[in-house]
Amino acid sequence: MNEPKCAECASKPCSQGVTDESKLPAFCPIKNFKDLIQEVKAKYKTQEIQHFYKLSALIEKEAYDEKAAREEGRTVPVRPRIREVAEFAKKLGAKKVGLAFCSGLADEAARASSILKKHGLEVCSVVCCCGAVDKTELDIPPEHKIRNPEKFEAACNPILQAELLNRAETSFNIIIGLCVGHDMLFTMNSLAPVTTLIVKDRFTGHNPIISLYTKYHKDIV
Repeated sequence: MNEPKCAECASKPCSQGVTDESKLPAFCPIKNFKDLIQEVKAKYKTQEIQHFYKLSALIEKEAYDEKAAREEGRTVPVRPRIREVAEFAKKLGAKKVGLAFCSGLADEAARASSILKKHGLEVCSVVCCCGAVDKTELDIPPEHKIRNPEKFEAACNPILQAELLNRAETSFNIIIGLCVGHDMLFTMNSLAPVTTLIVKDRFTGHNPIISLYTKYHKDIV
């Protein structure tokens, strides 16, 4: 099977509506998955997905200056992601959203909660170390603790975070800085859809994209 490798495609002809197979790379899904593309298009027409998807497209449109985009052909952003999340929630008719955050980003979580509340949303928030469970209670070897193996070290508890937000019946949940792996466990156990506001990257101050650009990181990554 020709598995998709879109990151290796330099021109991204699909973004221009090009479907001529002679102009597509061998791994292009347009060339190799015609039936699947049609099958997936049908899924977007189901009532639940269509409503959600249309709102997503509207949020994307409103993220840019309309005059610059329509009249000048320029895409000029007009608001940050936290505002997009708030606007999406309002368009969705959400009354309550959940924050699953890392204790290392408690200040950022508090700021995000305050902003969302100003948009009229109820916010239910759960910190990663909720439950005060020592790592050894979850079968983590003492030597895998970050600090003193003999002292209490709170385990990240993404499944409890998800379950608490499930019980709160949030419309959707927002990840703020959960660790790699813990974010996946949270998403796997959340009944509500999940979006990410902040990705954890301890080394770059939570700005992971910089590692793809700067020469100072080339020997690290």
